[in-house]
This record gives sequence, C-alpha cells and structure tokens, in this order.
Amino acid sequence: MSEDVQGWLTPRAVAAEAGVSQEFDLSQCVREPIHLLGGVQSYGALIAARWDDAVVDTVSRNAAEVLGRAAGELLGRPVTELIGDEQWALARESAEAVTDSGAAAPQEGPASSGVLPLTLDGEDDEGQRGSRLFDVTVHRNGDLLVLEFEPRAEGGPFVFQNFYPRVRRALQKLQGATDVTECCAAAVREIRTLTGYDRVVAYRFDGRDGPGQVIAEDRSEGREPWLDLWFPASDIPPQARRLYARNWIRVIGDVDDRTAGLVPELRADTGEPLDLSASVLRTVSGYHLEYLRNIGVASSMSVSLLHEGELWGLIACHGDEPRRLSPEVRAACEFFGIALSLQLAAVAGREEADELARNRRALASVLARLTSGAPDDWMRPGSGLVELLDADGAVLLRGTETLTAGAPLPDALPGLPARLAQDGSVGGVWSSDRLPEVLGLKPEEAEAEGIPAGLLLLPFNRDGDLLAWWRREQPAPREWAADPSRPVRTGPGGERLTPRGSAAVYRATVRGRSAPWSPAQRAVAGELWREVSGLLTRQVVALEARNTELARTNEDLDSFAHAAAHDLKEPLRGISNAAAFIVEDAGTVLDATSLRRLTTVRRLAERMDGLLDSLLHFSRLGQVGLEREALSVDEVLDDALVVAGGRLAEQGVTLVRPAALPRLRADRERLREVLENLLVNAAKYAADEGAGERRVWVEAVRTAVPGQAREEGGGAGADGGTVTALVVRDNGIGIPAGQQADVLQLFRRLHRRDERGGGSGVGLAVVKRIVERHGGRLWLESPAAAPDADCGGGPGTAVWFTLEEPPEARP
Repeated sequence: MSEDVQGWLTPRAVAAEAGVSQEFDLSQCVREPIHLLGGVQSYGALIAARWDDAVVDTVSRNAAEVLGRAAGELLGRPVTELIGDEQWALARESAEAVTDSGAAAPQEGPASSGVLPLTLDGEDDEGQRGSRLFDVTVHRNGDLLVLEFEPRAEGGPFVFQNFYPRVRRALQKLQGATDVTECCAAAVREIRTLTGYDRVVAYRFDGRDGPGQVIAEDRSEGREPWLDLWFPASDIPPQARRLYARNWIRVIGDVDDRTAGLVPELRADTGEPLDLSASVLRTVSGYHLEYLRNIGVASSMSVSLLHEGELWGLIACHGDEPRRLSPEVRAACEFFGIALSLQLAAVAGREEADELARNRRALASVLARLTSGAPDDWMRPGSGLVELLDADGAVLLRGTETLTAGAPLPDALPGLPARLAQDGSVGGVWSSDRLPEVLGLKPEEAEAEGIPAGLLLLPFNRDGDLLAWWRREQPAPREWAADPSRPVRTGPGGERLTPRGSAAVYRATVRGRSAPWSPAQRAVAGELWREVSGLLTRQVVALEARNTELARTNEDLDSFAHAAAHDLKEPLRGISNAAAFIVEDAGTVLDATSLRRLTTVRRLAERMDGLLDSLLHFSRLGQVGLEREALSVDEVLDDALVVAGGRLAEQGVTLVRPAALPRLRADRERLREVLENLLVNAAKYAADEGAGERRVWVEAVRTAVPGQAREEGGGAGADGGTVTALVVRDNGIGIPAGQQADVLQLFRRLHRRDERGGGSGVGLAVVKRIVERHGGRLWLESPAAAPDADCGGGPGTAVWFTLEEPPEARP
C-alpha cells in the first residue's frame, strides 16, 4: 500500500472528506456526546413509548419507509395501534427479563436488552397488503421502553440447531488457549469465521485512558498487517470507552449510511436528544465515520472485552463492503465477547495465582530472616527483600532514619511520599509504574531530579514510617500506526484523522516508565505488611518492657549511688577524725609503725571521701535536669579556662584555638564541666619533658560519626551523615586503641593514682554522661595528627563529642 495519503482513500471516502470542514478540532471529538447524536442507522427504525401507557414519545423519521407508518402518525399515539396489545406485552416482558427488578433508570455497567420477533401488518412497495417480520431489540430507558425494528433478513427463519455447533466449536477452541495472546488469536479467527468480515483484530488498552496495541489479527489476503502496532489513545476517546463498557457489541452497517433523525429532536423533560447509550441502531459520530473511511473500512463491528468491570480491550472487525448482521449473529458475537472476557480473566487469574504462589514462597524465606533480626537487618544484603518484588532497590523510612538495600538510593526518593500527598493508609499498597507522569514531570525532568520511574509504597503507620521498593526507567520501543503526538494530518480535504497502517509505521520510544507492578506483587506486599506489623508490634512491646525495666534499674542505681555516697561520708569522717585524734593524743607513746598505719587510715578515709564525692556528683548528673540554651562555645571555653587555665600553665601546655567555635544548644554549666575535664586531662597527660612543645587544640569540625560510635547507640549522626563535632586534642602520651573504651568507665585509670597528677578516674565518665544526656555521642582517637606538623610531642589523644545545634546555626 502506498504511503501517499491519497492512496489510502477510496473515491467515496475522498468525496466524503471533501464535504466536511477544512479544519479538524480533535478536542471537539473528545468532547462530543456520542450517546446524544439524535439519530439511528437508516436500515432500521426506532420507537420510544412510555412504559406506563404505551404512548409514543420519540420516533425515527424513517418510520414510514421501514414500518409503513409516518412518524407524525405515530407520535403521541399508543404504540399498540402499530404492534397490538399482545406484542406490546411481550416487549415489556422481554425488557423486564433483562432489567434488574424492572428498574426505571439506566444501570451502570453493561446495558441489558432483549430481542424478539414482531409482525407488522401493512402494504409493501407495490401496494399489496401483508405481514412483515421484524427483529425488535428492546431495552428500558428511564420511563420509556425503546423498540428498535430491523427488517428480518432474507434466507428463512433462524434455526438455532444449525447455528449452535459453530458457536460451540469456537468456544471450545477458546477454552483450549493457555495465555492471553493465544486466547485473542483464537477469538479473532472464530469471529471472522462467524461474521465474514475482512479484518478482525484484538486490541488491548494500556491502562484505562491509554493507547492500544493490536495483539492478535486475522485478515483477508491483500490487507496489510497491523499485528503489534500501537494506536493513539485519541482514536477511542473517553466517552466512547464508557459506551463500549456499557455495550458488549456495536455494529456499523455502512459508513456512508444516511442517518435517520429522531422526532422530536429534543425531549421536553430534558431539553436533550433521547439517550441512545444502549441502542443497537445508534447513529455514528462523524469523526468516527471519517476515521473508518480513511482506513478504507465500509462496515465494522466492535465487541467489548471487560475485566473487573473495566474496558480491557476490543475485538474490532472491519469490512470492505457494507454488511448487516442479524440479531442472532450479533448475539453470538456478544456471547463470544462475554466468554472471551471470562476466559481472559481466568487466564489472568491463573497466571496471577502461579506468580503469587512463587512470591509467597519467597516471602516465607524473607520472613524466616526477618523474625530473628531488627528492622536494620531487613536491609542487609542477602535478606531477599529487594528480590521479593523484583525491584532495583528498597528503602525503609523510620522516624528520621533512612535505611536502604539494593542499588544506590535515588536522591529524591525519601521525599516522594509527601510529594505524592499520600495520607499513609496503613497497610494499603500504593504503586505506580509511571511516577514522572503522576508527578506531572517529563521523563528528562524526573531523571534530572533523581526520581525513579516505578515506586511501590507500604505505609507502616500514620507517622510516615514506611517501606518502599523502586524501579529504574525501562524505555520501551513501540511501533505506532501513526505519530501519537500528531493524530491529525493534512489529507485531500484538509486536516483529517491520520490514515493508519504498517506502511506508515512511526517508531518511538516510551520513557518515564518502569516494569509494571503485578497484582501478585501488590498482594504479597500487603501480606508482608501484615507479617511485619505483627513483628514490629511484638518488638515494640518487648522494647517498651525492657525500657521500663531499664528505667527502673537506672533509677534504683542512681538512688543507691546517691544514698551510698551520702550515708557513707559521715562514718568516713568519723574514721578520719578518730585517727587524727589518736595521733594528736597518743603520738608520743606510739611507735613509728603505729603512727604510720594511723596516717594511712586517715589518708585512705580522705581518698574514699573524694571517691564518694565523685560518685555523688556522677549520680546527680542522671537526676538533675538540663537547662538547654543557645550559647557560644567560645564563651563557655573562656569560663572553663578560669579553672583549667592554671593547670595548663603549670604543665607548660599551650592552648590553640584555630577558629571561632560555633553556637550550640546545651546546658551552660554542664558544657563548662566537660571542657574543664578535657583540658585538665590534656594537662595531666601532656608529653614528657624534652618531647617538644606541649599543645592542646579546641575546635569544631564537620564530620561523620564513626561506625564504632554508631554501634554503641543511635544519636546524632547515627545515619552516617555529617554533624558538627567539638574536638579537644593534644600531642600528649596518647591512649592505646585497646584501652580507649576502659578510660570512659567510672573509676578507671590507665596509671597508678599517684601518677600523672593523680585523680579518681571519674572525669571522662562524667564527660561521657553529660554528652549522652544532651543526646550526643563521644568517641576517642589516638594517635591524632596535630594540625602543626612541626609541633613535636607524643601521638596525642583526640576526644570528639557531638551536641545539638540550634536551627539557626545549621548549614
């Protein structure tokens, strides 16, 4: 077939095209009320009579030539004058049999109609009186009974026994199909055999409003193939899809048919033409007729394919010549469409069940790992969570924590639930395989923002905690029967709907989509939520119980420490005083050994008193509230130097402050105590004499909390992100890596008590407790490279700790 547009059109189509407007407005096609076109195909006639009294409300203008009675003679008169009381009763009975409970309004979903033979008495074209047989389709439309008369075709009466074997063989072949494509291929072959059309195709829609693809075809010799071609969504606008969902079958006998209008044109009660949504004779939109002419079609039939009440696709039939189908053949095709829809649903259900069974086995394997680990373990390699839904990656959002698995996380993904305005329907699965389209973005814009093409969300609660799987874009090449961005092109009569076919294939790649999420994957995600929510509930209950027990234990320990320190101090003072009195009163009569022992008792009592003071202070840190405020660390450091400055000077240690320290939110007195302890420690453990200049640095550094600190507990930076940390580092003797955890324990020293200035071993434990009370973390590094490479000294120690920054200080 030639690619020249003129080559697509027959002389009849060229003439028809030349007779319409030169400008084609596709938006008018989309808005056209095709159920209110006010006419019927002229080979039949329509009468709408009131249900209660049989008075004719509406009639087609061709009543005279089809029924032998002029429209004016019928309008406002009882229809029984034409068909008789008995046949009117049969028509009502037929309509009631197919209408739910005799409802007086059109129902949602497929329309219901019945067919019965009626006989009319009248004169033929030669003036001879006689009886004529009609096939009459009846349906209820509000308060009207609509009767559509089609003259009985020649060839004798319909014999069901002769027709049934053909339908039975077709259904048997259909039931033997194993997948969707095979089902559709069997269907198009059998429907073409039943009807005699020149081309029959199965057409599947990509979503409710998307384009369609030909997935099966049977055609006469010489016609070009359409198999696998895509057709733009504008070919079947939304209002047409709604009618296809209401009517299993739609037949156009002749694209050049002279429409028979209705009398009256507008109904008095609605001000609109009669609603012909359920009519079998309904006239055809001029846009659709033009479309059919442009592809060389003279007659057509469409059989709807529905899945769960939605239009899944169509069986489209095209004839080279005008063709009328008898009601029996139409009924067989309609029945075939229903059977095919059921078979497609069964095939889809079987495939989904098989997939769901596989996914459930995988889910069982995943849950076997999850039940023995915390949520963090779900995201570890080998958990099977990503593979469960055949995704590229997964992310767990839990409070301020973000855990990932699989491929590196797209930058924009954590913020997508808020952008999607998901209200967090707990346990509900939300998914899309075309996320850029949902967000109103072009594929290249989504790519620039780091937005994946596919997303499946599983909310755990209404606080924003959720598990999500994501998929990368999978560009899909498609062969279109026309440029989908230009469904209108210039033809011999101006801008027309584009002729379609393999001779004018337009190849394009669809972007912004991922592999679709299957119903089985959505189902297994829901099952995972039920299992995980139970696991989380059990873990929360257990954690709350442990926290309650821990809080009670800590309270008991704090109370014990406070009571022990306070109550033991009085006896110690008595012991110390008694030893002193003995020395004073009996010093002259005691031997040197006894005096030495009494002096030792007194010294040990004083040391114990100091330790109890330290223990009392440590316990109070857990009971006294923090008075947080936004403060300057430089000012607090100046206050700390009032006490620690003398110790630094005694040891010849120089304080270095490379840059201004930040503002942080903390308790001023507690932060001063932290800095005092760290500066005094730096003075105690300065490098030995002769090792070089002794220095201690205090500065703020933007850094990441190391993994060792994360393992000790969450807190600031537990997600591996950078935080502002304060560091006090020196070039002193350093702390071996294996002993760094020990020095943070209460009363633990690495030297004897009389070495390095003495001390009780409480200072770093106090520092650690104050930092943790602020929600921060503390860690040590040694050796630490000093900023000045020429400073000399030992390996040094760096004490790092984090505190909360006030909002205005955060970068």
